[in-house]
Amino acid sequence: MRCVKMQTVNNVVETKYWHELEDGRVQCDLCPRFCKLHEGQRGLCFVRANQNNQIVLTTWGRSSGFAVDPIEKKPLNHFLPGTPVLSFGTAGCNLACKFCQNWDISKSREMDTLMDRATPEMIAKTAESLNCRSVAYTYNDPVIFHEYAIDVAKACRERGIKNVSVSAGYVCEKPREEFYRYMDAANIDLKAFSDRFYQKLTGSHLQPVLETLKYLKHETDVWLETTTLIIPGENDSDKELYEMTQWVVENLGPDVPMHFSAFHPDWKMQNYPPTSRETLLRARGIALENGVYYAYVGNVHDKAADSTWCHKCGELLIGRDWYELSDWNLAENGSCKKCGELCAGLIENRPGKWGAKQLPVRLSG
Repeated sequence: MRCVKMQTVNNVVETKYWHELEDGRVQCDLCPRFCKLHEGQRGLCFVRANQNNQIVLTTWGRSSGFAVDPIEKKPLNHFLPGTPVLSFGTAGCNLACKFCQNWDISKSREMDTLMDRATPEMIAKTAESLNCRSVAYTYNDPVIFHEYAIDVAKACRERGIKNVSVSAGYVCEKPREEFYRYMDAANIDLKAFSDRFYQKLTGSHLQPVLETLKYLKHETDVWLETTTLIIPGENDSDKELYEMTQWVVENLGPDVPMHFSAFHPDWKMQNYPPTSRETLLRARGIALENGVYYAYVGNVHDKAADSTWCHKCGELLIGRDWYELSDWNLAENGSCKKCGELCAGLIENRPGKWGAKQLPVRLSG
Protein backbone atom coordinates (compact mmCIF):
# COMPACT_ATOMS: atom_id res chain seq x y z
CA MET A 1 0.00 0.00 0.00
CA ARG A 2 1.27 3.46 -0.94
CA CYS A 3 0.84 6.14 1.79
CA VAL A 4 0.68 9.88 1.20
CA LYS A 5 0.55 12.45 4.02
CA MET A 6 -2.28 14.97 3.90
CA GLN A 7 -3.60 17.95 5.78
CA THR A 8 -6.96 17.85 7.63
CA VAL A 9 -9.88 19.35 5.71
CA ASN A 10 -13.36 20.57 6.60
CA ASN A 11 -16.02 18.19 5.30
CA VAL A 12 -19.21 20.35 5.18
CA VAL A 13 -19.76 22.73 2.25
CA GLU A 14 -22.73 24.72 0.95
CA THR A 15 -24.46 23.61 -2.26
CA LYS A 16 -26.61 25.47 -4.80
CA TYR A 17 -29.11 22.96 -6.20
CA TRP A 18 -32.02 23.39 -3.76
CA HIS A 19 -34.92 25.68 -2.96
CA GLU A 20 -37.16 26.47 -0.01
CA LEU A 21 -40.73 25.15 0.16
CA GLU A 22 -43.75 26.96 1.55
CA ASP A 23 -44.07 24.50 4.43
CA GLY A 24 -40.60 25.38 5.75
CA ARG A 25 -38.78 22.38 4.31
CA VAL A 26 -35.95 22.60 1.79
CA GLN A 27 -35.99 20.57 -1.43
CA CYS A 28 -32.78 19.15 -2.88
CA ASP A 29 -32.73 19.60 -6.66
CA LEU A 30 -29.60 17.62 -7.44
CA CYS A 31 -31.31 14.41 -8.56
CA PRO A 32 -34.86 13.42 -9.58
CA ARG A 33 -35.55 12.06 -6.12
CA PHE A 34 -36.16 15.67 -4.95
CA CYS A 35 -35.79 14.95 -1.23
CA LYS A 36 -37.80 17.40 0.88
CA LEU A 37 -36.08 17.89 4.21
CA HIS A 38 -36.80 19.47 7.56
CA GLU A 39 -33.96 21.10 9.49
CA GLY A 40 -31.41 18.45 10.46
CA GLN A 41 -32.74 15.77 8.10
CA ARG A 42 -30.60 13.98 5.51
CA GLY A 43 -31.65 12.91 2.04
CA LEU A 44 -31.84 9.28 0.94
CA CYS A 45 -28.23 9.59 -0.20
CA PHE A 46 -27.39 10.36 3.47
CA VAL A 47 -24.57 12.76 2.59
CA ARG A 48 -26.68 15.80 1.62
CA ALA A 49 -28.56 17.40 4.50
CA ASN A 50 -30.63 20.40 5.56
CA GLN A 51 -28.45 22.49 7.87
CA ASN A 52 -29.49 26.06 8.74
CA ASN A 53 -32.27 25.91 6.13
CA GLN A 54 -30.00 25.08 3.22
CA ILE A 55 -28.69 21.88 1.60
CA VAL A 56 -25.08 21.08 2.43
CA LEU A 57 -22.71 18.31 1.38
CA THR A 58 -21.37 16.63 4.53
CA THR A 59 -18.57 14.59 2.96
CA TRP A 60 -16.44 17.13 1.09
CA GLY A 61 -12.80 16.10 1.32
CA ARG A 62 -13.47 12.65 2.75
CA SER A 63 -13.18 9.31 0.97
CA SER A 64 -13.91 5.66 1.62
CA GLY A 65 -10.55 4.81 0.07
CA PHE A 66 -8.18 5.19 -2.88
CA ALA A 67 -6.63 2.67 -5.25
CA VAL A 68 -4.86 2.66 -8.57
CA ASP A 69 -6.79 0.42 -11.00
CA PRO A 70 -6.55 -0.49 -14.67
CA ILE A 71 -8.88 1.82 -16.61
CA GLU A 72 -10.57 -1.30 -18.02
CA LYS A 73 -11.94 -2.04 -14.54
CA LYS A 74 -14.27 0.99 -14.60
CA PRO A 75 -15.10 -0.49 -17.20
CA LEU A 76 -13.77 1.66 -20.03
CA ASN A 77 -12.25 -0.26 -22.92
CA HIS A 78 -11.91 2.62 -25.38
CA PHE A 79 -10.42 5.32 -23.15
CA LEU A 80 -6.62 5.31 -22.81
CA PRO A 81 -6.38 1.49 -22.89
CA GLY A 82 -3.87 -0.08 -20.53
CA THR A 83 -3.35 3.01 -18.39
CA PRO A 84 -3.66 3.36 -14.59
CA VAL A 85 -6.47 5.38 -13.01
CA LEU A 86 -6.59 6.65 -9.43
CA SER A 87 -10.03 5.60 -8.17
CA PHE A 88 -11.97 6.80 -5.14
CA GLY A 89 -15.46 7.23 -3.75
CA THR A 90 -17.17 8.57 -0.64
CA ALA A 91 -20.21 7.08 1.13
CA GLY A 92 -23.92 6.91 0.39
CA CYS A 93 -25.95 6.75 -2.83
CA ASN A 94 -29.06 8.37 -4.30
CA LEU A 95 -30.43 5.03 -5.51
CA ALA A 96 -31.68 2.13 -3.42
CA CYS A 97 -30.51 -0.83 -5.48
CA LYS A 98 -31.39 -4.10 -3.76
CA PHE A 99 -28.59 -5.81 -5.71
CA CYS A 100 -25.83 -3.29 -4.92
CA GLN A 101 -22.41 -4.89 -5.32
CA ASN A 102 -20.72 -2.11 -3.28
CA TRP A 103 -23.38 -1.87 -0.56
CA ASP A 104 -20.82 -1.59 2.26
CA ILE A 105 -19.83 1.80 0.80
CA SER A 106 -22.93 3.04 -0.99
CA LYS A 107 -25.33 2.10 1.83
CA SER A 108 -23.02 3.13 4.63
CA ARG A 109 -24.47 5.30 7.39
CA GLU A 110 -21.20 5.40 9.29
CA MET A 111 -18.96 8.36 8.63
CA ASP A 112 -16.06 6.23 9.88
CA THR A 113 -16.30 4.60 6.44
CA LEU A 114 -14.71 7.81 5.19
CA MET A 115 -11.25 7.01 6.47
CA ASP A 116 -9.23 9.25 4.15
CA ARG A 117 -9.21 13.04 4.19
CA ALA A 118 -8.12 14.47 0.88
CA THR A 119 -8.07 17.94 -0.63
CA PRO A 120 -8.54 18.20 -4.40
CA GLU A 121 -4.97 19.41 -4.82
CA MET A 122 -3.57 16.43 -2.95
CA ILE A 123 -5.60 13.97 -5.01
CA ALA A 124 -4.32 15.56 -8.21
CA LYS A 125 -0.73 15.53 -6.92
CA THR A 126 -1.05 11.91 -5.86
CA ALA A 127 -2.39 10.89 -9.27
CA GLU A 128 0.48 12.71 -10.92
CA SER A 129 3.10 11.14 -8.62
CA LEU A 130 1.73 7.66 -9.37
CA ASN A 131 1.74 8.33 -13.14
CA CYS A 132 -2.04 7.95 -13.39
CA ARG A 133 -3.47 9.35 -16.60
CA SER A 134 -6.88 9.87 -15.02
CA VAL A 135 -8.86 10.01 -11.78
CA ALA A 136 -12.11 8.03 -11.47
CA TYR A 137 -15.05 9.03 -9.29
CA THR A 138 -16.45 5.60 -8.51
CA TYR A 139 -17.28 2.95 -5.84
CA ASN A 140 -20.37 5.02 -5.03
CA ASP A 141 -22.16 7.47 -7.32
CA PRO A 142 -20.28 10.78 -7.79
CA VAL A 143 -23.59 12.56 -8.40
CA ILE A 144 -24.06 12.81 -4.63
CA PHE A 145 -20.61 14.32 -3.98
CA HIS A 146 -21.07 16.71 -6.89
CA GLU A 147 -19.19 19.68 -5.40
CA TYR A 148 -16.24 17.62 -4.19
CA ALA A 149 -15.91 15.77 -7.50
CA ILE A 150 -15.92 19.02 -9.47
CA ASP A 151 -13.29 20.57 -7.20
CA VAL A 152 -11.08 17.51 -7.64
CA ALA A 153 -11.66 17.50 -11.40
CA LYS A 154 -10.57 21.14 -11.66
CA ALA A 155 -7.37 20.39 -9.76
CA CYS A 156 -6.68 17.39 -11.99
CA ARG A 157 -7.17 19.34 -15.19
CA GLU A 158 -4.59 21.87 -14.05
CA ARG A 159 -2.08 18.99 -14.06
CA GLY A 160 -3.22 17.47 -17.34
CA ILE A 161 -4.98 14.56 -15.64
CA LYS A 162 -8.28 13.42 -17.11
CA ASN A 163 -11.49 12.74 -15.17
CA VAL A 164 -13.73 9.68 -15.30
CA SER A 165 -17.26 9.38 -13.90
CA VAL A 166 -18.77 5.99 -13.05
CA SER A 167 -22.42 6.75 -12.39
CA ALA A 168 -26.02 5.57 -12.63
CA GLY A 169 -26.80 8.82 -14.46
CA TYR A 170 -29.67 9.73 -12.11
CA VAL A 171 -29.21 13.49 -11.98
CA CYS A 172 -31.16 16.65 -12.87
CA GLU A 173 -30.46 18.74 -15.93
CA LYS A 174 -28.61 21.75 -14.48
CA PRO A 175 -26.26 19.88 -12.11
CA ARG A 176 -25.66 17.31 -14.88
CA GLU A 177 -24.59 20.06 -17.22
CA GLU A 178 -22.18 21.51 -14.65
CA PHE A 179 -20.78 18.14 -13.56
CA TYR A 180 -19.97 16.78 -17.01
CA ARG A 181 -18.32 20.03 -18.04
CA TYR A 182 -15.35 18.73 -16.04
CA MET A 183 -15.46 15.06 -17.08
CA ASP A 184 -13.58 13.44 -19.95
CA ALA A 185 -15.15 9.97 -19.88
CA ALA A 186 -18.16 8.31 -18.32
CA ASN A 187 -19.47 4.83 -17.80
CA ILE A 188 -23.20 4.97 -17.12
CA ASP A 189 -25.06 2.08 -15.52
CA LEU A 190 -28.00 1.33 -17.78
CA LYS A 191 -29.40 -1.05 -15.18
CA ALA A 192 -32.29 -2.36 -17.25
CA PHE A 193 -34.71 -1.21 -19.92
CA SER A 194 -37.98 -1.13 -18.00
CA ASP A 195 -39.34 1.32 -15.48
CA ARG A 196 -40.72 -1.67 -13.58
CA PHE A 197 -37.16 -2.82 -12.87
CA TYR A 198 -36.01 0.66 -11.87
CA GLN A 199 -38.92 1.20 -9.49
CA LYS A 200 -38.91 -2.30 -8.00
CA LEU A 201 -35.17 -2.82 -7.55
CA THR A 202 -33.61 0.67 -7.43
CA GLY A 203 -36.35 2.97 -6.15
CA SER A 204 -35.85 5.27 -9.14
CA HIS A 205 -36.97 5.67 -12.77
CA LEU A 206 -35.53 4.83 -16.18
CA GLN A 207 -36.29 8.01 -18.15
CA PRO A 208 -33.82 10.36 -16.37
CA VAL A 209 -31.04 7.85 -17.09
CA LEU A 210 -31.93 7.76 -20.77
CA GLU A 211 -31.89 11.56 -20.82
CA THR A 212 -28.40 11.57 -19.29
CA LEU A 213 -27.17 9.11 -21.91
CA LYS A 214 -28.54 11.22 -24.77
CA TYR A 215 -27.14 14.38 -23.22
CA LEU A 216 -23.65 12.91 -22.89
CA LYS A 217 -23.59 11.56 -26.43
CA HIS A 218 -25.07 14.52 -28.27
CA GLU A 219 -24.29 17.59 -26.18
CA THR A 220 -20.81 16.92 -24.75
CA ASP A 221 -17.39 15.63 -25.81
CA VAL A 222 -17.36 13.13 -22.93
CA TRP A 223 -16.38 9.62 -24.06
CA LEU A 224 -19.30 7.33 -23.18
CA GLU A 225 -19.65 3.62 -22.43
CA THR A 226 -22.50 1.78 -20.70
CA THR A 227 -22.70 -1.14 -18.28
CA THR A 228 -25.65 -3.42 -17.54
CA LEU A 229 -25.49 -5.83 -14.62
CA ILE A 230 -27.49 -8.81 -15.87
CA ILE A 231 -29.70 -10.28 -13.11
CA PRO A 232 -31.35 -13.64 -13.77
CA GLY A 233 -35.10 -13.32 -14.13
CA GLU A 234 -35.13 -9.52 -13.84
CA ASN A 235 -33.50 -7.92 -16.89
CA ASP A 236 -32.17 -10.85 -18.93
CA SER A 237 -35.04 -11.61 -21.33
CA ASP A 238 -34.36 -11.54 -25.06
CA LYS A 239 -37.14 -8.99 -25.46
CA GLU A 240 -35.65 -6.51 -23.01
CA LEU A 241 -32.11 -6.98 -24.33
CA TYR A 242 -33.33 -6.43 -27.90
CA GLU A 243 -35.19 -3.27 -26.91
CA MET A 244 -32.26 -1.91 -24.92
CA THR A 245 -29.62 -2.50 -27.57
CA GLN A 246 -31.86 -1.21 -30.35
CA TRP A 247 -32.46 1.95 -28.32
CA VAL A 248 -28.71 2.44 -27.85
CA VAL A 249 -28.00 2.13 -31.57
CA GLU A 250 -30.90 4.39 -32.58
CA ASN A 251 -30.40 7.07 -29.90
CA LEU A 252 -26.68 6.99 -29.08
CA GLY A 253 -25.16 5.37 -32.14
CA PRO A 254 -23.50 2.00 -32.80
CA ASP A 255 -20.07 3.12 -31.58
CA VAL A 256 -21.03 3.43 -27.87
CA PRO A 257 -19.49 0.35 -26.21
CA MET A 258 -21.82 -1.77 -24.08
CA HIS A 259 -20.66 -3.96 -21.18
CA PHE A 260 -22.78 -6.83 -19.85
CA SER A 261 -21.62 -7.88 -16.39
CA ALA A 262 -22.39 -10.86 -14.20
CA PHE A 263 -24.44 -10.40 -11.04
CA HIS A 264 -23.41 -12.22 -7.88
CA PRO A 265 -25.83 -12.63 -4.93
CA ASP A 266 -25.40 -9.66 -2.58
CA TRP A 267 -27.09 -7.12 -0.31
CA LYS A 268 -30.86 -7.79 -0.41
CA MET A 269 -30.84 -10.24 -3.33
CA GLN A 270 -28.84 -13.13 -1.96
CA ASN A 271 -31.55 -15.62 -2.94
CA TYR A 272 -30.88 -15.02 -6.65
CA PRO A 273 -28.46 -17.21 -8.64
CA PRO A 274 -25.30 -15.72 -10.14
CA THR A 275 -25.41 -14.83 -13.82
CA SER A 276 -24.13 -17.53 -16.12
CA ARG A 277 -21.45 -16.95 -18.72
CA GLU A 278 -23.93 -18.18 -21.36
CA THR A 279 -26.42 -15.46 -20.42
CA LEU A 280 -23.79 -12.75 -20.82
CA LEU A 281 -22.71 -14.11 -24.18
CA ARG A 282 -26.36 -14.17 -25.27
CA ALA A 283 -26.72 -10.49 -24.27
CA ARG A 284 -23.54 -9.64 -26.14
CA GLY A 285 -24.76 -11.53 -29.19
CA ILE A 286 -28.05 -9.64 -29.21
CA ALA A 287 -26.18 -6.34 -29.00
CA LEU A 288 -23.94 -7.24 -31.94
CA GLU A 289 -26.91 -8.50 -33.93
CA ASN A 290 -28.65 -5.16 -33.43
CA GLY A 291 -25.67 -3.22 -34.72
CA VAL A 292 -23.64 -2.36 -31.60
CA TYR A 293 -20.01 -2.18 -32.76
CA TYR A 294 -18.37 -2.99 -29.43
CA ALA A 295 -19.99 -5.33 -26.88
CA TYR A 296 -18.22 -6.91 -23.91
CA VAL A 297 -18.84 -9.20 -20.97
CA GLY A 298 -17.66 -8.56 -17.41
CA ASN A 299 -17.04 -10.48 -14.19
CA VAL A 300 -16.46 -13.69 -16.17
CA HIS A 301 -13.44 -14.92 -18.09
CA ASP A 302 -13.87 -14.90 -21.86
CA LYS A 303 -10.95 -13.47 -23.80
CA ALA A 304 -12.82 -13.24 -27.09
CA ALA A 305 -15.77 -11.39 -25.52
CA ASP A 306 -13.43 -9.09 -23.58
CA SER A 307 -11.43 -8.11 -26.65
CA THR A 308 -12.07 -5.37 -29.20
CA TRP A 309 -12.77 -6.42 -32.78
CA CYS A 310 -13.00 -4.30 -35.93
CA HIS A 311 -16.69 -3.89 -36.69
CA LYS A 312 -15.95 -3.65 -40.41
CA CYS A 313 -13.54 -6.51 -41.20
CA GLY A 314 -13.57 -8.57 -37.98
CA GLU A 315 -9.86 -8.17 -37.22
CA LEU A 316 -8.76 -8.43 -33.58
CA LEU A 317 -7.79 -4.88 -32.59
CA ILE A 318 -7.12 -5.06 -28.84
CA GLY A 319 -6.73 -8.40 -27.10
CA ARG A 320 -7.79 -8.56 -23.42
CA ASP A 321 -7.44 -11.33 -20.89
CA TRP A 322 -9.27 -10.00 -17.85
CA TYR A 323 -7.54 -6.62 -17.52
CA GLU A 324 -4.29 -7.61 -19.25
CA LEU A 325 -3.82 -6.33 -22.79
CA SER A 326 -2.19 -8.60 -25.37
CA ASP A 327 -2.72 -8.02 -29.09
CA TRP A 328 -2.56 -4.45 -30.43
CA ASN A 329 -3.43 -4.18 -34.10
CA LEU A 330 -4.15 -0.46 -34.36
CA ALA A 331 -2.33 2.05 -36.52
CA GLU A 332 -1.08 5.30 -34.98
CA ASN A 333 -4.33 7.09 -35.79
CA GLY A 334 -6.38 4.42 -33.96
CA SER A 335 -7.51 2.66 -37.11
CA CYS A 336 -7.54 -1.03 -37.97
CA LYS A 337 -4.22 -2.06 -39.54
CA LYS A 338 -6.04 -4.47 -41.86
CA CYS A 339 -8.86 -2.36 -43.33
CA GLY A 340 -8.23 1.17 -42.05
CA GLU A 341 -11.56 1.53 -40.20
CA LEU A 342 -11.29 3.82 -37.19
CA CYS A 343 -11.74 2.32 -33.73
CA ALA A 344 -13.90 4.68 -31.68
CA GLY A 345 -12.62 6.19 -28.44
CA LEU A 346 -9.64 8.03 -27.00
CA ILE A 347 -6.91 5.64 -28.07
CA GLU A 348 -3.25 6.60 -28.20
CA ASN A 349 -0.49 5.30 -30.46
CA ARG A 350 0.57 2.67 -27.93
CA PRO A 351 -1.29 0.98 -25.08
CA GLY A 352 -0.41 1.59 -21.47
CA LYS A 353 1.44 -1.11 -19.54
CA TRP A 354 -0.31 -1.02 -16.17
CA GLY A 355 -1.85 -4.47 -16.52
CA ALA A 356 -4.34 -6.01 -14.09
CA LYS A 357 -2.77 -5.00 -10.79
CA GLN A 358 -4.46 -2.89 -8.13
CA LEU A 359 -2.46 -0.63 -5.81
CA PRO A 360 -4.22 0.54 -2.62
CA VAL A 361 -3.28 4.10 -1.70
CA ARG A 362 -3.84 5.55 1.77
CA LEU A 363 -4.15 9.32 2.02
CA SER A 364 -3.89 9.98 5.76
CA GLY A 365 -3.70 13.15 7.80
